[in-house]
Amino acid sequence: MSYMALYRKWRPTTFEDVKGQDHIVQTLKNQITSGRIGHAYLFCGTRGTGKTSIAKIFARAVNCEHPVDGSPCGECQTCKNIASGASLNVVEIDAASNNGVENIRDIREQVQYPPTEGRYRVYIIDEVHMLSTGAFNALLKTLEEPPSYVIFILATTEIHKIPITVLSRCQRYDFKRITIQTLTARLKELSEAEGIDVEDKALTYIAKAADGSMRDALSLLDQCVAFHFGERLTYDHVLDILGAVDTTIFSKMFRAVRQEQTTQCIYELEELVLQGRELGQFVTDFIWYLRNLLLIQATDDAEDILDMSTDNRKLLEEDAKMADGETLMRYIRVFSELSNQIRYASQKRVLVELAFIKLTKPQMEHSYDSIIERLNKIEDQLEEGVPVNPSMLAGMTSPVTQMAVSQAVGPTEPEVPREQVALPKAQYEDLELIRNEWGKIVRTLGGVIRSSFRDTVVEPSGEGCLCVVFASVDNFEIGRRPTIMGELEQYVKNTYGKDIYFKARLMGTGERMDTVYVSDEELRERIHMDIAIEEE
Repeated sequence: MSYMALYRKWRPTTFEDVKGQDHIVQTLKNQITSGRIGHAYLFCGTRGTGKTSIAKIFARAVNCEHPVDGSPCGECQTCKNIASGASLNVVEIDAASNNGVENIRDIREQVQYPPTEGRYRVYIIDEVHMLSTGAFNALLKTLEEPPSYVIFILATTEIHKIPITVLSRCQRYDFKRITIQTLTARLKELSEAEGIDVEDKALTYIAKAADGSMRDALSLLDQCVAFHFGERLTYDHVLDILGAVDTTIFSKMFRAVRQEQTTQCIYELEELVLQGRELGQFVTDFIWYLRNLLLIQATDDAEDILDMSTDNRKLLEEDAKMADGETLMRYIRVFSELSNQIRYASQKRVLVELAFIKLTKPQMEHSYDSIIERLNKIEDQLEEGVPVNPSMLAGMTSPVTQMAVSQAVGPTEPEVPREQVALPKAQYEDLELIRNEWGKIVRTLGGVIRSSFRDTVVEPSGEGCLCVVFASVDNFEIGRRPTIMGELEQYVKNTYGKDIYFKARLMGTGERMDTVYVSDEELRERIHMDIAIEEE
């Protein structure tokens, strides 16, 4: 007898064999046991999640002579005829190749005749989104009011292509991607049944590569077993066959990126190419690695989300400390764009190398994200007392940013003397406190505030009030929102014990932001005479 692929050999025959779709299985079983069977069902979801398998089980169950808890018995003659394809009561149609109006008209003529055996005639239309507009229109009336003995089951992977008039006539069931744990458990069960000697780690990686599809998981396992037939299937074997990369490589690449070692990244990439690794798969896996780093930073219970060993999670936690969330999101965006480009590119290696150059040399790119990363590095250097190289300022054209960084690098002689303004002691103390801590406050609050308040300065605006001056219109529109100002005020109150009211304004054209503020007491000591302060 010829060999049968694993996904065909182990196709579920009862509802109990279906994995990962418990919410759908239980609903259909309840309908069968209670006799509340609908006339039209729409199964939608990604490939390999069990849509057609459940449709066939349901077709047998509604016609079974002795159903067991809603599942077909598999022993009666009706079940055997349907399973062997000898029954005229169950018709499976591939809409990809039978998508014309005449095909639907044939169905409309057939439904006039009651079933020759059993209780229902079941029509399973696979890939129903491939039907033409005329075919959908021809199906509508029959779909809405079919004879009592007819059931339609429509299956599709692209629900957005189904007309709303069809959707409204069907009971819709959304099939979820099957989890890695469920796929791994099923692969292990079938491996034992087939007598396949395989490592658990290898099965886990196959389940991950299947991306939620049981059929893909079984096909990949079939492929790996065939290549290493008669041997123990190891994790390294799976990596070789699928052209994948060990997770430790991602850590090495990430650390090289953070240390701006462009040459090291290129060498590592060249080694992967020489090993025959598939660069498209590498890009996809590296995005997932960056995503895991971001999850560790953003969530307190990442171990419940990440499906990996303790050792790998500890390595991730160490790497996650090397970059902030904004930087990781920039890395993910760069590689997500690369993932779309590399699919049809002829020079994949060049594109991947270019992506790593973008990560390691943000000064070569003038995008918003790269400028944010360079500003972060400048701030870190200034906090550590490291002199800033003026070449790092290339491409930063914001007037506030240029002024702030140039002051930090070294004093320059202004063309026009800076204006001095005297303030009451209380206002001056509040202003000095917030100005000295402004960079720290913005970085600590993070998120929207960190990105939109970066090029801002603080100026006095009366008793107990400070004004945040924005250089960018877009940042001003974001920062002026009451929720943002409220969050800033609450942080200052909790951290410094100061009840300060904040407001915002946009910097005017040609306006100078280098005003020097002094306390009125200090000014009196310098000029030795009384000062009259006019009320605004």
